[in-house]
Amino acid sequence: MEQFEIPAELKEVVRFHGHVCPGLIIGYRAAMLATKVLDLHRDQDEELVAVVENDACGVDAIQWMLGCTIGKGNLIFRDQGKHAFAIFRRDTGKAVRMVFKGQAGASSPEGILLRKKIMGGSATPEEKTMFEAQKNQRMRQMMEAKDEELFECKQPTFSIPERARIFDSVACEVCGEVTMEPRLRLVDGKKVCIACAEPYHRGW
Repeated sequence: MEQFEIPAELKEVVRFHGHVCPGLIIGYRAAMLATKVLDLHRDQDEELVAVVENDACGVDAIQWMLGCTIGKGNLIFRDQGKHAFAIFRRDTGKAVRMVFKGQAGASSPEGILLRKKIMGGSATPEEKTMFEAQKNQRMRQMMEAKDEELFECKQPTFSIPERARIFDSVACEVCGEVTMEPRLRLVDGKKVCIACAEPYHRGW
């Protein structure tokens, strides 16, 4: 079976993520495209903001290549279930939202069945070989494709998120654990953390 040869510029991303896969390449290509479209340098202190619409492998490529992270407050996760990435520059106000056009994984009924066997641990050695060959082919195609074949570039329909803020911390009056003030709930007159608060909802 022919292995997918990892290009030199992708190796550090793979090392950070732990393995190479089609999802990681989607994020890698998105980061490369954003760098070109917005004339970016890797973020140091929230000059960039990334809004990602899934929690899949590609987000790790965005983190590594663009320097947008949860800890710095400039990686925002909005769970839309899409391979879509919006990148903002604070200094110029420019932004781009890149929406992946294709399928990260198998899309045919046979391919989906094969993937389920692989994930479920019931695939034969021959099926594992076939799955790896198909994955390698998808990754090569993604690396060789033109930007416009992979992504639709749009302007984000939402404004750039504000800079991360530092808030006071307050001890939860139930468990005693120190909690960021805006995350507290008021329950029976007590300041309570989310974990200790009884959720209240009526079906929405």
